[in-house]
Amino acid sequence: MLEDSSLQLLQNKKNLLAFSAGVDSTALLFLLLENHISFDIAIVDYGVRVQSKEEIAYAKELAQTYNFTCHTLQAPKIDTNFEAKARAIRYNFFKDLIQKNSYQNLLTAHHLGDKLEWMLMQFCKGAGCVELSGMQEKEQRKNYTLIRPLLHVDKEDLLAFLHAKQIHYFEDASNSDEKYRRNIFRQKFAKPLLQEYKEGIKKSFCYLDEDRASLIEDVHIETINDFAYFKSTKSKRADIFAIDRYIKSKGTLISAHEKELLKKEKTVIVGRKFVLNQEHGYVFIAPYKRANSLPKAFKEQMRLLHVEPKLRGYLYDDAETYLQVKRLLTY
Repeated sequence: MLEDSSLQLLQNKKNLLAFSAGVDSTALLFLLLENHISFDIAIVDYGVRVQSKEEIAYAKELAQTYNFTCHTLQAPKIDTNFEAKARAIRYNFFKDLIQKNSYQNLLTAHHLGDKLEWMLMQFCKGAGCVELSGMQEKEQRKNYTLIRPLLHVDKEDLLAFLHAKQIHYFEDASNSDEKYRRNIFRQKFAKPLLQEYKEGIKKSFCYLDEDRASLIEDVHIETINDFAYFKSTKSKRADIFAIDRYIKSKGTLISAHEKELLKKEKTVIVGRKFVLNQEHGYVFIAPYKRANSLPKAFKEQMRLLHVEPKLRGYLYDDAETYLQVKRLLTY
């Protein structure tokens, strides 16, 4: 069920599996074991379901039985915007583990249905083929590689695998709660389409991924403290895609209106949190800080360097970043 391309990425590497004890991640765990891939797991307890304690206990039991490490986190209480905040907590936990334990790969159990749900939601909001192609099997992050080995596999096949092997897993009731938009798309659209047209959908995603590769140039984003920058590509589309991905990693989503502004404006404030500046051959991304009163000498230096005024508040507070921006704009 796991393709050779995925196995080659995982062999002889230090792998961390994002585990939930549900269908998808449990199937991936046992598929990794079958293919003799070494890994540890990480699981978060959000404290909102009674069975979450059982899921943690099951994860620890699997770790003891199969001799890998189980990292656990008790999340703080989340009162509002649960999905976004839970995701931020989860990925910050994974990143901390990766840094502390030198993991090379982070594995998630996203499957074909997840990819189709995402495509349908993006299509209904308004999107191009880059957004429609959605999740990729391999994505390079700052100090690790995110790998999704199940993107070509339908959830029904994962369930069949677990039942055939008589492997225990948990069902999360929230996965069928239609107060979450993704569940509406799953139950009403993605699931029926996959039952009828699974092979065609797989082929279509292959074509979309090929088109995406030809449209989007890989961008390496440099970071200093809370500041990020990269050399602008020849494609505004590719620049905006890189900006969107970085901002999303910081827990903020760029609206469709803000993306339209990025096509026309050099400087855009996103979510009242970030200032994005596109000039001097670079894209600069910084936390937005109002520059109410800056020393005259600093303002003059900024004027001579032609630094966007909305960036100046942050640069004044971060001397290390200021010096790097000065170097970039001087040479």
